[in-house]
Amino acid sequence: MESSPQIRVGTAGWSYKDWEGIFYPAGMQHRKQHPLDLLAQCFDVVEINTSFYGHIKPHIAKLWVHRATAVNPKFMFTAKLHRSFTHNPLAVMEPTSAASIRPNDEDERLAREGLEALAGEGKLGALLIQFPVSFKNTSLNREYVEQLARQFIEYPRVVEVRHDSWNNPETIDYFTQRNVAFCNIDQPLIGRSMGATEHVTSPLGYVRLHGRNYDQWFEAEKPHDRYNYLYSEAELSGWKEKIEHIAHKAEVTYVVANNHFEAKSGVNALQIKYMLTGTRVQAPEPLLTHYPDLKKIADPMFESTSSSDLPLLA
Repeated sequence: MESSPQIRVGTAGWSYKDWEGIFYPAGMQHRKQHPLDLLAQCFDVVEINTSFYGHIKPHIAKLWVHRATAVNPKFMFTAKLHRSFTHNPLAVMEPTSAASIRPNDEDERLAREGLEALAGEGKLGALLIQFPVSFKNTSLNREYVEQLARQFIEYPRVVEVRHDSWNNPETIDYFTQRNVAFCNIDQPLIGRSMGATEHVTSPLGYVRLHGRNYDQWFEAEKPHDRYNYLYSEAELSGWKEKIEHIAHKAEVTYVVANNHFEAKSGVNALQIKYMLTGTRVQAPEPLLTHYPDLKKIADPMFESTSSSDLPLLA
């Protein structure tokens, strides 16, 4: 008998000031409650966001694993590779290519320490190697992707490319031959931005939903403005079909909502989870209050009263 596809749905990151009083109870930090106490009740994966900006400290990673698995033993983490491996240090002002990316030996050592801490606990579902839209499909850049794929070969690798020049049969074959997962993304289609895909190039399927905030994507006054977007049910239903197609080809599929402003990613991730399972989901009470439409598919969740002094960032 064929087993059901394994799909894990969650959010990109969990530590956002604008989530307090919306996803988390107001004054949560004063109660010494850790966000993972709540997040792991709603979802079974989270993508570590801060590993892109600063390397994961091994002892912190182990504490995160302990906290999340105490609530949900099946909970998994994925993690972004540090930006020194994927972005021009001046990426905001200049385009990124293999010639402008300059990681050093210390970056690799520190990146591995954090990743090993998660992998050693059996909780690293994937390593996300995320490039900006300016990283185009050139021979030099393909060689660099292959170099990174070899460099971190011990981990399940996912490559996110955002420029449409990568969306062709040659790239899919290229990724498949190297057992590297292709990250299927939803983003504003501006210029030659990558459109929605459903590629599967390894046993691992991966989907990231960034929102469609066209006006703020490149001209945002504040960093979080570009992620201020709530998907409609109709928009999500199109991705439900793509996710199901991906999952039938993969052994495990990760679906990550990155439209994180005011916990919109949490709302959409719960909606996707409901669409895929047909089963009502649990949501924090503040989220149901702030987004009352969720009550059609979600019930209030039990709120843990356990305390924690674990670092919040992710």
